[in-house]
Amino acid sequence: MYQATIIITLRTSILDVQGKAVEHGIHSLGMTTVSNVRIGKQVQLEIDAHSDEDAARITDEACRKILANSVMEDYSYTVAKV
Repeated sequence: MYQATIIITLRTSILDVQGKAVEHGIHSLGMTTVSNVRIGKQVQLEIDAHSDEDAARITDEACRKILANSVMEDYSYTVAKV
């Protein structure tokens, strides 16, 4: 059994409206040294696979086909045996 942890974020070329709103809120609290806030999502999957390579392949396929919008989002992931 493997656990995949996937981080999905908007591409840097796309304005992150939610991130800008959070950055504004942080600044209004006096934390003016914070900048370039980006909001993303984390997805965790449990995968029944025979090898590290199979688990990584399944994770990447899930990201490409359903979890991440390839036009607007980037993703990265780690896979660990549990």
